[in-house]
Amino acid sequence: MKILAWHVHASWMTSFVQGEHDYLVPLVPDRGPDGRGRALTYEWPSSVREVTPAELAAEEIDVVVLQRLEELELFQRWSGRALGRRGVPAVYVEHNTPRGDVDEWIHPLSARSDIPIVHVTQFNAMAWDNGLAPTVVVEHGVPDYGYQYTGRLDSLAVAVNEPVRRWRVAGLDLVQRVAQRVPVGVYGMGSEQLAGRFGPGLAATDDLSQKELHARTAEHLAYLHSCRWTSLGLSLVEAMTLGCPVLVIAATAAAESVPPHAGVVSSDADILARTAVRWLADRDEAREVGLAARQHALERFGLPRFLDDWNRILKEVCR
Repeated sequence: MKILAWHVHASWMTSFVQGEHDYLVPLVPDRGPDGRGRALTYEWPSSVREVTPAELAAEEIDVVVLQRLEELELFQRWSGRALGRRGVPAVYVEHNTPRGDVDEWIHPLSARSDIPIVHVTQFNAMAWDNGLAPTVVVEHGVPDYGYQYTGRLDSLAVAVNEPVRRWRVAGLDLVQRVAQRVPVGVYGMGSEQLAGRFGPGLAATDDLSQKELHARTAEHLAYLHSCRWTSLGLSLVEAMTLGCPVLVIAATAAAESVPPHAGVVSSDADILARTAVRWLADRDEAREVGLAARQHALERFGLPRFLDDWNRILKEVCR
């Protein structure tokens, strides 16, 4: 198939484009949100080709994978074609948990029955009011980046983009609490803005490639997933695949995604901090938990299952 998909979430897209298809990614001159083109810090195959808005009208496209509402209008304006029943087949990937009051959790595509909504967790599918839209769940999938865990650093790793703007959503106040007991390294775009907000227990690093981030993450004692209200973070799944033991705030899909032998899941940040202190004193336990986390991640979030799920959905939509 020839698939059009915007580059929105680089980690998710890195897994998605590993399939057997041809992938078109829009490119605009400033590489802004409406056309970032190919990822610059991730390794994507040659089957991913950039296409400008002017070129899009001449492209034969089998299916469009939408990830933002504005992409419906962009596609129609750039290509001159409609989406759904009267045009090019499409699916909508919902990466996010709903916002606002519970009674307002109505999905924007809930009135359309011709564009399926693909949720990335069972929690999201349950939380959103999907209305008339056909709904399916495809959980995350990640490549096997190999066992890289060393745990040589006496600190925890956190990966989050724009941590200041997403302070409570990403649970940075919880990270602060943990950092009072065990040092924490925060990685991600905009993490340099944390300077002065934490004490000496925090270090922040911006602008790493995916390969560099994995190597850095695997050097820490454990991975800390602090998000309060978000879909299951791909960084958490990647850390497990690397062989890292994980400490996870019990929110959204975390509890059903991390079994007890693969890490500690709790709504109490102090429990996570105490576990980290215990692992500092017992590196064998930390390594054993990390190995279990890797095995679980490969079985549940392996790339072959992810790509098979997507192939099935895309074939059904095109048919």
